[in-house]
Amino acid sequence: MLSEALRLIRVFHDLKQVEVAEKLGISKSHLSEIESGTKTPSIDIIERYSKTFGIPMSSILFFSENIEKAGKGEKAKTFIASKVINFLQLIEQKSSSHAA
Repeated sequence: MLSEALRLIRVFHDLKQVEVAEKLGISKSHLSEIESGTKTPSIDIIERYSKTFGIPMSSILFFSENIEKAGKGEKAKTFIASKVINFLQLIEQKSSSHAA
């Protein structure tokens, strides 16, 4: 569920679709279609997310794969919450290592 992972990244940063669309250099409607899952984001768009939010592309993809697994019968809220926490800790570690 790459679309959901990208939406959660935006929500985590407390940004509106129009703000993220501007940062990514795409239209708000295109972003809306990506987040709703009606359009699949290109590698270029995922790379723009990576640069804009300082998250490795591999982490974005890993996050999206785990969201998908959560939707297949596991207790989704608990599973996703734990993965979000792990994801945020990874971001924090990356930020700390870049600052040092």
